[in-house]
Amino acid sequence: MTDLARLDATAQADLVRSGEASPLELVDAAIDRIGRINPTINAVIGDRFDRARAEAAGDLPDGPFRGVPFLVKDLTLTMADEPYHGGTRVLKDIGYVAPADSYLAAKFRAAGLVTLGRTNTPEWGSTITTEPLSYGPTRNPWNTGHSTGGSSGGSAAAVAAGLVPVAHANDGGGSIRIPASECGLVGLKPSRGRVSQGPEIGESWMGATIEGIVSRSVRDTAAVLDAIQGPMPGDPYTAPFPGRPYRDELGVEPGRLRIGFLDVPPLPGATYDADCAAAVASATALLASLGHTVEPSSPAALGEGEFAAKFTAVVAAWTALDVAHWTSVVGRELGEDDLEPDNLQLAAWGRSISAPDYLALTQWLEAWSRRTIEWWEPIDGSAGFDLLVTPTLATPPPPIGYLAGPEGGSRIKELLQYTSQFNITGQPAISLPLHWNAAGLPIGVQLVAAPWREDLLVRVAAQLETARPWADRLPPVHA
Repeated sequence: MTDLARLDATAQADLVRSGEASPLELVDAAIDRIGRINPTINAVIGDRFDRARAEAAGDLPDGPFRGVPFLVKDLTLTMADEPYHGGTRVLKDIGYVAPADSYLAAKFRAAGLVTLGRTNTPEWGSTITTEPLSYGPTRNPWNTGHSTGGSSGGSAAAVAAGLVPVAHANDGGGSIRIPASECGLVGLKPSRGRVSQGPEIGESWMGATIEGIVSRSVRDTAAVLDAIQGPMPGDPYTAPFPGRPYRDELGVEPGRLRIGFLDVPPLPGATYDADCAAAVASATALLASLGHTVEPSSPAALGEGEFAAKFTAVVAAWTALDVAHWTSVVGRELGEDDLEPDNLQLAAWGRSISAPDYLALTQWLEAWSRRTIEWWEPIDGSAGFDLLVTPTLATPPPPIGYLAGPEGGSRIKELLQYTSQFNITGQPAISLPLHWNAAGLPIGVQLVAAPWREDLLVRVAAQLETARPWADRLPPVHA
């Protein structure tokens, strides 16, 4: 039991299945770890310890992770009659309680996971660092002066510090992959439509958002995806069912793949970081040693400068909708005491976008997506690439405060070079903890596959995990 903080979710579930530990023992141990470590990193911002203990002592669903302690991000996922704040001060101040479970909450519960609480997130998940005014910054277990990334930074910090083995996350522009990169974790963004966001959400950000987890092992990532994937009635997007469970892809040889890589930001003049380029060089050398063909190549469309502004405009339009929705729930106009300045500015921009303008944005981004995906699937029938390798983020984890304040917006654009593109195309992408710099900060490497090819990502990620294991690398702040 003293080694629980080092065990992944699969191993903890095996303890329950074999009778070596009970669900309540696992839950009590995780609650103890949260009590000891969370004051240092501020990852968990709300607990449900009493309910979790009662659930663990009761009749849990006999799912693949029966009795394993879990945390949910305080964004999009709701649990009936339990607090939900979305990173905002206004919902925290009024003590908002969600009226119903999201489908994902029910699927996590059916998998046997026991939710201990909710994790910190930036307001509405609209930035790539977790420093909300509502709860303050989450601190990186590898160096508490640095960011955990966003918007799933609370979940990533909790898993990296050993509070729980896996935690809920979601991704609209990099929000699974970036925190995984900055905290030394595995972070898979599934394909569009792979995981339902219902019943309250059909789509958001033009279909760019998707649900998932952060974890310490590829096998946990694969097995949790098996548990939560699949359409629900009325979903506007659905991904094809996989040919077999993703956990069955573990250990399957991926064959000799054609892999392209991009080790510098695609946009001219953007921030270049030697540590991130070194991470890609190390990963591609490892891939070549495993028998894959690796060459410097990437979709030309990634260098089209219009993408960032058009994607941000889409986010602005949806932020205006968020403000309108929560205004109606709260019952009054929301202002500076309720929402952060960046989101108020985004909402004002969004209200200025007409319906024809918004439709024009979507048409441009859809055409851009076709140009991008042709690198994997050429329409002329020629051979495409199997994978693209990039840094996950354009720099190592930045200091707390670097992405806040008046200069935060421009700095975010410099760092956010490699992830949001694949939210718009809907492709699956995974960040793997394959590199640490001289300062001891983790730098994730991103692998991007063709649409709906999570199976290939799992195979290659497992191959890399075997060739260069990371399970024994623990941060200075760890339970």
